[in-house]
Amino acid sequence: MLRSKRLWQVVRLSRRLWVRATLYCLAGVATALVAILLGPFIPEEMTKAFGADAVDPILSIIASSMLAVTTFSLSTLVAATSAAASSATPRATSLLLEDTTAQRALSTFLGTFLFSLVGLIALHAGLYGGGGRLVLFIVTLGVIAVIVLTLLRWIDHLSTLGRVGETIDRVKTAAMTGMRDHLEDPLLGGAPAGVTPPGAVPVSPDKVGYLQHIDMPHLQALCEARDLDLYLTARAGAFCAPGTPMLFVRARAGANPDETAKQAILDALTIGPRRTFEQDPRFGLIVLAEIASRALSPAVNDPGTAIDVMTTMVEVLAVEPRADHLRAAPDFPRVHVSPVTLRDMFEDAFLPIARDGAENPDIAIRLQKSLRALANLPGGRLHTIAREMAEACLARALESLAFEPDRARLKREAFAAV
Repeated sequence: MLRSKRLWQVVRLSRRLWVRATLYCLAGVATALVAILLGPFIPEEMTKAFGADAVDPILSIIASSMLAVTTFSLSTLVAATSAAASSATPRATSLLLEDTTAQRALSTFLGTFLFSLVGLIALHAGLYGGGGRLVLFIVTLGVIAVIVLTLLRWIDHLSTLGRVGETIDRVKTAAMTGMRDHLEDPLLGGAPAGVTPPGAVPVSPDKVGYLQHIDMPHLQALCEARDLDLYLTARAGAFCAPGTPMLFVRARAGANPDETAKQAILDALTIGPRRTFEQDPRFGLIVLAEIASRALSPAVNDPGTAIDVMTTMVEVLAVEPRADHLRAAPDFPRVHVSPVTLRDMFEDAFLPIARDGAENPDIAIRLQKSLRALANLPGGRLHTIAREMAEACLARALESLAFEPDRARLKREAFAAV
């Protein structure tokens, strides 16, 4: 889990398509220009032996074809994200745009286009000489091999990009990562919040949005420097607005913190227009529930996808923390953090499906089976909340089902489930 705000921002920036594309473009330009530096070290007679004069038409072919391939690939990625937004949920499109295979393919095509373009410009400007042309010819052969391998991987990847099943798998991966990080460090390294002590001063944000990241090391450093205790009432994913406290501050000695100290605290909290998967274990479950709800809508009418989503939710909620990563003592004892409850997670995951699929006996029965699987997990960690959720979902479904045999079948399954 990325605790530092700066590191979190760097990692998020590195996932942007334009960043990888820029790096590949710079590498392509540098590769084309390095032949100018290595050219003088190549004997002139070697250039004739290896046919370095053929590099000019080869670069022309690469330049013309790679521009077309890059344009086609970019339009394909846009179409895939649009398909995922319409068939699954718009909240999943960020995961498609962060897909490393797609980014690597687009960046490779764009980088090789610039490589060939710069190579052609340098060739016609007479910058290479015989040795430089030979170096450029050898590098061009390597570039062609990279293009072929990238195209093969890209073609295979296109068969699944944007499909509902692939989108569910990507959301599952992000949700399981967030859930595992949460279970291994449920309080982000802080101390349990408990009851906010009297005299603590509320701190509210200065803009509307969602809490995306909490910089715990920075908050701990502020508390130690100013002799404060912080009590976070909001976690990543919480909706924030001016006038609604996100946290409370209490000075251990002396006067309460001034506006400068409050602003310094707010600088450690990142607020953005949308929720993110990092530090927010509930968001992955919410996105999965949105996919299931869309599948259960009358316009789509795809209960099979909703059943697949419930199977995925069981996998996510059944994640167990790694014992070697569990924290025995808080790393930031002056920052008190409110926990994310199991009830919140179960409501995020199952209530939308129970509401939208209440009139479908197959969905209601699979919901009971999913909750039974969670209730019977070793250790009984989820037994109580899974049983309560199963009873609530059963009551909702029984009120919606009018056909008595469906009600009787659901009751049989529900009794077995709870």
